[in-house]
Amino acid sequence: MAREELTRLTGNGNGECGEDDCPNVYRTERGTLVVQGYLTDAFTPPRGEGLVEIPESVFLEAVRALGR
Repeated sequence: MAREELTRLTGNGNGECGEDDCPNVYRTERGTLVVQGYLTDAFTPPRGEGLVEIPESVFLEAVRALGR
């Protein structure tokens, strides 16, 4: 899936990173979310999964973008 196929919910210039490529949340056409964040090794996830860490402000921005 290409980035152009996703709807960016965060990073509108008001957050920590503005328009830069830092933690962001995207929505897919299927209604699922893709999270871009800092790699973390807090624990080992199951095979095929990964862990990223994002600031709370990015998550809250995504919730507002979804109208929740």
